[in-house]
Amino acid sequence: MASVALMSCAQVEDPCKMKSRVTADDKYCDKYWECENGQAVQYDCPNGLVFAGKHRGVTEGCDYPWRSNYCEYPKVQINHPIGTEHCDWLYGIFGHETSCTRYWTCWNGTATEQLCIGGLLYNENAHSCDWPENVEGCQKHPLCNEDANGNVPLGKSCNRYWQCQGGYPRLQRCPAMLVFDRRSLRCVVPPTEDCEAPTTTAPPPEEEQEVKHAPHISKRPPNDFHDGSVRPRPQQRN
Repeated sequence: MASVALMSCAQVEDPCKMKSRVTADDKYCDKYWECENGQAVQYDCPNGLVFAGKHRGVTEGCDYPWRSNYCEYPKVQINHPIGTEHCDWLYGIFGHETSCTRYWTCWNGTATEQLCIGGLLYNENAHSCDWPENVEGCQKHPLCNEDANGNVPLGKSCNRYWQCQGGYPRLQRCPAMLVFDRRSLRCVVPPTEDCEAPTTTAPPPEEEQEVKHAPHISKRPPNDFHDGSVRPRPQQRN
């Protein structure tokens, strides 16, 4: 195995003569050479990643292929994808199957669901959350079909309502002593046709039921890049 590695390495700079002791392969983005015991040994990056350079990337010098110009023509990825549930490769960031506001970060084949907040949608081309106008093919939330950036009443509530942002609703509450007017679709001084002065009584059951099934909006900023907490050693090529 060592002799095969040395023969293949004849076309690339010898890592044992380099200060970093590691160098990229000349043909394949997802392979690299490392000097071990005075010999050049070829390694594969974790499945889905490409070589970025020593001390770079998300693990062992390897990074997402789209993060930078790590895999430009004529170089290619030679290793085939190893897929798991929600993951096209063992490592990567992938779009959600049914949602435009969610996506998956995959680390060693384990998928973690992430959420775009603030009215943003997941952009498959950028592998990150983006403004809705930059994302093609995503339908707006049914609550916001009539006005992608308007207000929508919440059940029979007098002080809570939906505010649509880019076609996706966010739960809002009127300022103190104001109520939501279903005709003007804004918070006004009471009374209105439907609401008297605000009270401190519990909201009606139908309102609580509607809020319970509301679209989930996280207060945590979107995690566009998942670096993981465990950094496994790449597999040596057989």
